[in-house]
Amino acid sequence: MISTVMEDLLTSHPIEKLQADSVVTGIITEIRNNEVVIDIGGKSEGVVPMHEFDDPESLEMGAEVDVYIENLEDKHGNPIISHDRALQKKNWELIVENCEEGSILPGRIKSKVKGGLVVNIGVDAFLPASQIDTQAPISLEQYIGQTYDFKIVKINKERKNIVVSRRELIEEERQEKRKALLSEIKIGDIRRGAVKNITDYGVFIDLDGLDGLLHITDISWGRVTHPSEVVQVGQELNVMIIGIDTEKERVSLGLKQTMQNPWDNIECRYPIGSKVLGRVVNMVAYGAFIELENGVEGLIHVTEMSWVKRVNKPSEVVRIGDEIEARVIGISREDQKIALSLKQLEENPWDMVCRNYPIGAHVRGKVRNMTTYGAFVELENGIDGMVHVSDMSWTRAINNPNEFLKKGEEVDAIVLSIDTEQQRIALGIKQLTPDPWSEVQKRYKIGTLVTGKVTKVASYGAFVKLEDNLEGLVHVSQISEERVEKVKEVLKVGDEVTARVIKVDKDERHIGLSIKAANYDDSTFKAEIKAFDKISNNAELVSLSKMFDNLDVEQEPGQRASSDK
Repeated sequence: MISTVMEDLLTSHPIEKLQADSVVTGIITEIRNNEVVIDIGGKSEGVVPMHEFDDPESLEMGAEVDVYIENLEDKHGNPIISHDRALQKKNWELIVENCEEGSILPGRIKSKVKGGLVVNIGVDAFLPASQIDTQAPISLEQYIGQTYDFKIVKINKERKNIVVSRRELIEEERQEKRKALLSEIKIGDIRRGAVKNITDYGVFIDLDGLDGLLHITDISWGRVTHPSEVVQVGQELNVMIIGIDTEKERVSLGLKQTMQNPWDNIECRYPIGSKVLGRVVNMVAYGAFIELENGVEGLIHVTEMSWVKRVNKPSEVVRIGDEIEARVIGISREDQKIALSLKQLEENPWDMVCRNYPIGAHVRGKVRNMTTYGAFVELENGIDGMVHVSDMSWTRAINNPNEFLKKGEEVDAIVLSIDTEQQRIALGIKQLTPDPWSEVQKRYKIGTLVTGKVTKVASYGAFVKLEDNLEGLVHVSQISEERVEKVKEVLKVGDEVTARVIKVDKDERHIGLSIKAANYDDSTFKAEIKAFDKISNNAELVSLSKMFDNLDVEQEPGQRASSDK
């Protein structure tokens, strides 16, 4: 039978009429492991690789097949033929004749080439990588061997090539599905979708043709730092439709809305006053957030961290990841807030202050800190009392506590007052001794002769140290019978002088002295008193309490008010 067919081939295709770049029908004369021998009626037989046949197992001896003659003879005198190119040539003619750009044909992806894939749609067509899917593929190899429908986007007849797209068909299909889905969904619906993309602000979910945004705040009732902590690309989820924009074709989704809100009946699970256990998950300047359960966090404000310690930032007390106990002190279900306290797990030490440190009690403590207005003395751990500068000395005006005390120094004091609400204890050091000014008018009567050492010199006079750490002022007008222009030219710090008390003012805490009147008789002294009172009444004499503010003052080297303690 083969010989009969061969005779027919020789008759239909005389050897002299066989031409390169033509398609002829040949006869299978031999089937080998990797190739098929085909007689085309020429001087010798040609060989076609087995892979050019879609179904090699269906090949039979004597069967007719179309082949393309690439060359009539190779170097061995055998024709170079191809079954695949024969099909390509015939199919190209069919496609050009019957198809146009926009036509849809099935095809099988054959191989990977630069920039895309080769697709067999009857002929080899080029599928650019950007046209494979709606998203850029991670690997092109995964598509090899797959069969899809393709849309012809370009036919170049001169170059005999075709460009196809799968993406356009997918997008058209998705558009139809998107319109259908938008027309039927409503808020509150539960839909199943696959995670398509993850961003910092949320997750895009494919609802079979329609992409919806699951915002990070709608992923969980609990704290989510990044969506990737909860979901993965490709994961399927049941989500709720919580927003629809038909004009922009946008849908908002919620995952936490498919679960029960943990804030429902929160008061029953965490009643005010109850003790709870939680984990520190976040810290801000004003406090620490404690996760009590998934979706429920409470705040411990810095003011609720210690009864006795002033907490400036929460990291001084807790760290992220710590498991701690706290007490519930407030709940707002509407605002989803729970107020917690660390300090209220313990007894307030200030509740015992009135009993431990009654007013008038003599106490001892260490100077812990100083400010411009006073010094803080630690009475016990966390309990401080404050000594104001006005309560440090009976006899000196203290401008800064550093003049009187040193940090770390242990001092005695008297409790003056207690304010448990404001957590304040007022202490006094000068109250340890009687006020020398209370008996000053008895001790220093007008006309009393005194002796003392000059401690300070100012432009208006000189200060003289008396007994009981009191000081008297010799006004410039009371230094000498002669007019004194500059006090420091007449008196110097350290000079010992004798003077008479010329004025005593208990309220103003002022003792006026006169050196020039030390040797006056009574009548002359009385006249001098009247003259001095006139000066005082005209406010020309500065009170002792204000003398320290004058900048033009010379005093004993190293002298400070602490000598009055």
